[in-house]
Amino acid sequence: MRDRITAFLVLLPSLVAVGIFVYGFIGQNLWVSLSDWGKNPAQALALRPELRFVGLENYRELFTGFVDTRFRQSVVNLIFFTLFFMGGSLGLGLLLAVALDRGPKGEGFFRTVFLFPMALSFVVTGTIWRWLLQPQGGVNVLPTLFGLPPLGFPWLTTRAQVLVFDWNQLPLYTAFVVGLVLLYLGWQAHRAGEGKRRFWSLLSAGVLLLWAFTLGRHVQLLPYPEPHGFSLALVGVILAAVWQMSGYTMALYLAGLRGIPVEVLEAAKVDGASEWQTYRHVIFPLLAPITLSAMIVLGHIALKIFDLIFAMAGLDYAPTDVPAIYMYLLAFRGNQFAKGAAIGILLLLLVAVVVIPYLASQLKKEVRR
Repeated sequence: MRDRITAFLVLLPSLVAVGIFVYGFIGQNLWVSLSDWGKNPAQALALRPELRFVGLENYRELFTGFVDTRFRQSVVNLIFFTLFFMGGSLGLGLLLAVALDRGPKGEGFFRTVFLFPMALSFVVTGTIWRWLLQPQGGVNVLPTLFGLPPLGFPWLTTRAQVLVFDWNQLPLYTAFVVGLVLLYLGWQAHRAGEGKRRFWSLLSAGVLLLWAFTLGRHVQLLPYPEPHGFSLALVGVILAAVWQMSGYTMALYLAGLRGIPVEVLEAAKVDGASEWQTYRHVIFPLLAPITLSAMIVLGHIALKIFDLIFAMAGLDYAPTDVPAIYMYLLAFRGNQFAKGAAIGILLLLLVAVVVIPYLASQLKKEVRR
C-alpha cells in the first residue's frame, strides 16, 4: 500500500500537467470551435472577446460553405497524400528490406545510407527537395545523363489535377469504402470464428452499402457541382516524404525478416514451395503485424503533415494545401480562430480514428497474455 501511494505521488505532477496542458487545452479548443470567435472582426483580437455559442456551424461551413472551397481541396489533398505516401513508403521499404535480407556485400553501408534520411527533419528534407525539383534542378536534369532531353515538368507549381470528382459525391464514396472495409473485417472475423464480431461487421457493411447504392447518390452537400482531385503539385512532396520515411519501414521489415525462424522457411522449401510462394504464403503473412504498426505511424505523420509542405511550397499555394496549413492561415492570418479550432478538432478525430483501434487491439493482446 505504501509503495502504491509513493508511486501515485511521484506520478501526480505529471498527471496534473497532462490534464491541464493536454486534455484541458483540447477541451478549450473544442469550446472555441463551437463559438463564433473570429466572425466579428472587432472581437477577434480583443483582450476578452465575447464569444457566442454557435454549435456545429463552423464545421458545417467548412464542408458546405461557399468561401471554404480551399479547405475542401485541402481535405482531398490530404486523402491522396496519405494513400500515396503510405503505399510508397511501405512498398519501397519492403523492397529495400528484402534486398538487404539477402546479405549483399556492403550491407552495413547501404543500411546506413537508407536510414540516413530519417535523421533529417522535414524542414531540411523539404529544402533539399525544393532545390532538386526546380526547373533546372537535379530531377529535371537527370535524364540528360543518359543522353535524353531534360524534363520540363513544373513539380511544385503545376495546377493540373487528376482523379477529379464532385465534392457532393464524397458521402457516397466514403460509405462505399467504409462498407468494403467492414466486409473485409467481417470476413476476417468469420475465418477467426468470431461470430459476434462477424455479425455486426457484416450488418454495418450491408447497411452502408445499401444506403450508398440507394440514397447516397442523391445527397447534395452543395447546391452546385464542386470538382476536386489529386493535385499533381503534390507528387514532388510525396516523393520527398517517401524518400525520408522508406528507411524507417525498411528497418522495421528487415527486423521482421531476420526474426522469422529458419525452420519455418526450411519447412516451406521441403513442402515444395517456390520462392514467390514462400514470400506470399509464409513471409508476408508473418510481416502483417509490422505492416500494421508502420501504417499507424505513417498515417499519423501524414494526417498532421505541415513542415514538409511549408518548406517545399510555402503557405500561399492552394494546390499543395493540407488542413494543417489551412488551419494556420485561418487562425493566424485571417483571425478566424473558431474555424481554425474546428479544423484542429477534425485532425484530432482523424488521428484518433487511426490510433485508438490499434491501441485497443494491442491492449486486448496484453490482456489475453
